[in-house]
Amino acid sequence: MLQKAPRRTRERIQELSLRLFNEFGEPNITTTVIAEELSISPGNLYYHFRNKDDIVNSIFVEFEQEIERILHVPAGRRSNIEDVWTYLHLMFELIWRYRFFYRDLNDLLSRNRKLELHFKQILAHKIKVARQLCEDLRTEGALEANDAKIDAMATNMVVVATYWLSYEYVRNPRKYTEQQSMADALARGCYQVLIQVEPYLRGETLARFQKLTDDYLKKLNK
Repeated sequence: MLQKAPRRTRERIQELSLRLFNEFGEPNITTTVIAEELSISPGNLYYHFRNKDDIVNSIFVEFEQEIERILHVPAGRRSNIEDVWTYLHLMFELIWRYRFFYRDLNDLLSRNRKLELHFKQILAHKIKVARQLCEDLRTEGALEANDAKIDAMATNMVVVATYWLSYEYVRNPRKYTEQQSMADALARGCYQVLIQVEPYLRGETLARFQKLTDDYLKKLNK
């Protein structure tokens, strides 16, 4: 039987750093802590990464690649309400997987120029996709809103999604890392984003949306 090749030290450093940043917050983790957790010397760590920002930037490259795969509208057809629902679920799952970027966002951007520039681009792309999803619904007669309202709606959707984990952390910091608690928190986040669209939905799409949210709320309240 073929044995799985051992992970390279660089990969182990990056994987552990992501876990520690997510669990304890990036400002609270040093390269010394990372090296000790991996049972390697600081010199070995610095051979692979110059400093902690280098580790953060490497993780961010991975995050960018994953988010680019999500940030698109369906090809060859117009979007429907189920597409919006799926898009938000995938987005919130990704945000949770790299949650330290969102929890420590202001601190990271204030001292990391690369993250500042690239995160602005990501936010702009998120708003563009959210706007396109809403415009597709409007074209199909499923949503009634002018351009100004759609612009505001798309921006609000991205703002809520971006800062939802920060809100949940303040709301209940002691349970922030508990998997089930955060699964429920992410579900609430999806609902809070989508509920902004409901007043503008019409016809069959509104009925489908209400069925989706009713089923979702039942799961949350179990």
